[in-house]
This record gives sequence, structure tokens and C-alpha cells, in this order.
Amino acid sequence: MKRYFIILIMLATGISASSQRLTLQEAINIALKNSLDLQLQQNNLEIAKINNHIGVAGGLPVVTANVVDNEQVTSVNQKLNTGTVIQRKAAVGNNLSANVTGSILLYNGSRVIATKNRLDQLETQSEQFLNAQVQNLMAGVMTGYYDVIRQQTYIKTIDQSIGVAQKQLDIVKAQQNVGMANNADLFQSQLDLNALLQTRQSQLLIVDQAHTDLLLLLNLRPDSLIVISDTIIVDRSITLGTILSDIGKNAEVMAAEDQVRINEFIVKEVGAQRYPSIRANAGYNFNRNQTSAGNVLFNQSSGPVAGISLGIPIYNGSIFKRQKKVAEINVRNATIQKDILIRNFTAGAVRTYLSYSSTLQQLATQQENVILAQKLLDLVLLRFELRQATIVEVRQAQQSFENASFTLTNLSFATKSAEIELYRLINQLR
Repeated sequence: MKRYFIILIMLATGISASSQRLTLQEAINIALKNSLDLQLQQNNLEIAKINNHIGVAGGLPVVTANVVDNEQVTSVNQKLNTGTVIQRKAAVGNNLSANVTGSILLYNGSRVIATKNRLDQLETQSEQFLNAQVQNLMAGVMTGYYDVIRQQTYIKTIDQSIGVAQKQLDIVKAQQNVGMANNADLFQSQLDLNALLQTRQSQLLIVDQAHTDLLLLLNLRPDSLIVISDTIIVDRSITLGTILSDIGKNAEVMAAEDQVRINEFIVKEVGAQRYPSIRANAGYNFNRNQTSAGNVLFNQSSGPVAGISLGIPIYNGSIFKRQKKVAEINVRNATIQKDILIRNFTAGAVRTYLSYSSTLQQLATQQENVILAQKLLDLVLLRFELRQATIVEVRQAQQSFENASFTLTNLSFATKSAEIELYRLINQLR
């Protein structure tokens, strides 16, 4: 009998020679390391960091070099003012030109500054998106981890009922041996035990599925063997006032605030297009022309050039003006979206806290119910052994114990899930 229970426990917990014992922190670390979604967000952050450069904003000089070498064959027919006539077919010529030019922006209505500030804000926003992804991933892993514990706890309750059913069957067999029990009691006891064994087998499947769901979150092979041996411990110190005051720390809310500022910088960028642009230009030019016929057989020139160019927008159909108005509307839209996000998160926090508070209050009472149900089951089983209770009474006591234990497990999981969500909403999952 003892060997039977050891085997059942090994099956319930998935213990084998190649199994890996997994703690919550280890699960979170594995998920953060392996998450493909997180890797995508990290790549987006890296892109934002690369783009956040003064050169991308247009604040650095632009230097270009050009070389053109043209070979040509032409027919020449020239009459000079001296009366000389030059005629030649298939005259070979060469035109070589090269130049290096540099240009730097001196002024364009502070558009470069606004663009660089926008790039700074985009990088900050990408960091917030990454933080939000981390918090969401951690919440999913923690919920999945505790769901495995919940399902395994169900098996522990079933195992206790199996032990009671087995003891009931042993009592009936002993009573039958001395002629104090009939076959009906024996058959019913065996049926009760078999039903519990089937229930346990079904629950093992649910445990395996919960393991698979967790492995998916960890991005591990679905057939990996892991062992989770833990309990659900609830944090009882959370207050609604703290949660509501810290909603602004939510990564998605902070990203929404970044979007407002990004749109404000876009307004400045668009507005700067209506100002003159001044650029300083410098370079070096080289030109060489050579031909086998014609008035000028060889011509070569080279030298540096420098100057300042001024571009003044006069009229473009009011495009810049309209673009600025659209950008200002986008600022208002981003502000509204941020307010909607805060409203929804606040409502979600209140709703989740009500669930957390309610289940937390029920936990103490339910723990007492489990103790009472256990005492009742022990008492009824003792009375059954003394032939002062029936099989039906034993089964009713078993069901009371099972229901009380299952309810306690569900309440613990519901409270823990609400706790995880509350901490996720204020960006404090660790």
C-alpha cells in the first residue's frame, strides 16, 4: 500500500531521473531569456537606439564625391572667324570631371533640434514597450506556474480521498471476513475507490496540460520534464490606494505619455519647414576636356569652391500649414488615448482589487472549513469502522472534504492571480 502511494506521488509531480526541478524565479529567468516576443521588442529598441543620432536628425555635414569619365566619338564641322574650316569624322574625345562637396545646415527653424528630441523620445518609448512586454511575460509565467501548483494540489486532495476509500474497503473486507458485512458494501466500496482512481487519472492529464502550457511560455520543448514543488503564498498587504496612485508607473501608460511628446516634437518639425534654410557649402572641382579635333583640343580646370545657400519657402499651396494643423490634432488624439488607457487600467485595477479583497477575506474561513471537513471525515470513518455510520455517510463526508479543499485551492489561486495582475498594472512584478 505504501509503495502504491509513492508511485502515485511520483506520477503526480512528474518525478523522473531526467526531470528538472523548477522554481518560480528560474521559470521567469528562462522565459525572459527564451521569449521570441521579447527578442522582437529588444530588436525594436536596438533600432531606436541606432536611429537616435544627430546625423539622422540632419545635424551633421554631408560630404559627397562624384567622378564622371566620358569617352566620345564625334564628327567635327567648324568654321572659325579667321576663315579656317575644320572638318573631321570620328574625332575621339574625352571628358573627365570630379568633385568633392560638403554641406552643413546652419539654420532651418530648429528643425534638427526637434527631430533629435523626437528620436530621444522614440528610444524612451521603445524601452517602455520592452518593459511592458517583460511585465506581461512575467505575469503569464507566474500565473501558469501557480496554475500547475493548483492542479497538483487537486491531486493531493484526491489522494487523501483515495486513502480514505482504500481504508473503507479494508474495513468492509475485515468485517465481511467475520460475517458483519455483505457483498453490497464490498462492491460499493470498490466502486468508490475505482471512481476516485479514474478522477485522479483525469486530473493527471490536466496537470500534464498545465505543464505544457507553462513550457510554451518558457519556450522550451513541450515534452521537457519539469518538477514544480511549491505552495501558493498570498501577499495580504496590497491596498487599493497604493495601486491607484501608482497606475501612472504602468509601462504602457508611460509609453502613451511618450507618444504625446513625440507628436509635440512633430508639430515643431513641421512648423520649422516654414522657416528659411541656410546651408554652408564647400568643395573642390576638377574638369578635363580633351579632343582630337576642333577649336579647343585640351581644357583643364580645378580649384576649391565655397559659398552659402539660402532657401526661403514662399508658397506651396498651404501644405506646411495644413500639416502642422494635422500634427496638432495628433497631439490631442495621443493625449485622449493616454487618458483612455489610464481610465481602463484604473477600472481594471478597481475590479481586480475587489476580487482580490473578496477572495482574501474568504481564505481564512475556508481554511477553517477544510480543518472541520477533515475532522468530520476522520470521525465518520471511525464511526463506520464501529458500524455506527453507513457507506453513504462516509461518501458524503468525503465529498464535503473534497469540496472544501478544492474551494480553498481555487480561492488561493484566484487571490494570487489578482495579486499578480495588480502588481503588473503598476509595473512592479519582480
